[in-house]
Amino acid sequence: MTTQVETAHMETAQTDRTALWREVASATGPADRAAAEEGVRLAYRLAGLPEPEHIVWAGSPHEGVALAARLTAEGTASRSVRDAVRTRPWAAARERVLERLGPSGWAARWALTGAQLWDVTVALTERIRTGVVEASTGGAADDEQAVRLVLLDAVLGQHDAAWLAAFDGQDGAEALEGISTVARAAGWWWPYEKTAVVSERPVQLHRDEAGRLDRADGPALAFPDGFALHAWRGMPVPAAFLDELAALTPRRIREEENAELRRVMLEHYGYERYLEESGAQPVQRDKAGVLWRIELEGDEPLVMVEVVNSTPEPDGTHRTYWLRVPPRTRTAREGVAWTFGLDEADYTPEKET
Repeated sequence: MTTQVETAHMETAQTDRTALWREVASATGPADRAAAEEGVRLAYRLAGLPEPEHIVWAGSPHEGVALAARLTAEGTASRSVRDAVRTRPWAAARERVLERLGPSGWAARWALTGAQLWDVTVALTERIRTGVVEASTGGAADDEQAVRLVLLDAVLGQHDAAWLAAFDGQDGAEALEGISTVARAAGWWWPYEKTAVVSERPVQLHRDEAGRLDRADGPALAFPDGFALHAWRGMPVPAAFLDELAALTPRRIREEENAELRRVMLEHYGYERYLEESGAQPVQRDKAGVLWRIELEGDEPLVMVEVVNSTPEPDGTHRTYWLRVPPRTRTAREGVAWTFGLDEADYTPEKET
C-alpha cells in the first residue's frame, strides 16, 4: 500500500520530469545532431526496422516538408514508417500505463504531467503547421493538400513533449527512448524506410505570459533557415505590419481596414493615448467613472471606462485606469460592474479601491 509520503515523493518526481520536458518543448538553438541521429536510429531499431540509410537535415519544418516531398517523389525515401516508429509504440505505452494505473490513476498522472504542457504546445504546433502551409503553397488548393499530407508524416520532436512527459519513468517507456532522444535534441522529423529528415529547433521563441506567440519588433518564432512566424499576443500578423507600430498615429489606426489588425494597433498604441489624441469626448459620467465611446468603421465601437483609484500612490497622486467594456455599455457604473461579472443593479461596493 502506498503511503502519503511515498505519494508525495512520486508527485514531486513527476513535477520535476514535467519541468524538464517543459524546457525541451521551449528549447531554442542548434540541435544536437549527433544525439538526434542516434535517437533516430534507435527509434527504428526499437520498432523492429532497419536503420535508415540516410539522415538529412533541414533548417526548419518548412524546409523539412520540402525535403520530405522531394525525396519521396524521387524514391530516395520510400514510404513513411511513422506508424511503426511513433504511433504503435505510443499506443502500446499508453495501454500498459493505463492497465497498471487504471483510468483514474492515468487521469491523475496526465494532470501532473502532459496536461501541464498540452495547450501551449498544441497551439504552437498548429501555428507552425499553418505557417508551413502558407509558406509552401501560395494559396493553391492542390499544393495545400499535398503539404498537409507530408505534415501528417511528421514526428514532432521537441513538440511531442506533453505526451513524452506523461510516459517518462513508466514501465514500457523503453520503447519510446529513441523518440525521446530525438525530442531532447532536435525539432520535427520525418521517418521513411530509407531516409529520415530531421529539422533544426527554432533559434528564437517569444511568448507572452499566456504562452502565446508575441513580439512587436521581430519574429516571434524563427528558424535558422529564415522561416519565421510573426504574432502579437497570439494573433498572426504580417512581418511588414510590425514595422509600422513604432510610427502609429490615430489616423493610421482609423484607416486600417482589417479589424483584427486595428485591434493590435490599438493595444500597442494604448487605449488611453488613442482616446486623448483622437479628440474623443466622454458620453457619460457618474460616481464610478467616465464612459468614452469611439465608432470604428467595420468593427465594434471602442467603449472604455476611465476610473480613478481611490487609494493614493506613495506620492499622494491617484492613478487613472482604463477599462475596455462591451459596446452595449451605457453608463460608467454599468461598465465597472461588468468587469466584476455583475449587473449594474447588483454593483454596490462599500468602498471602491
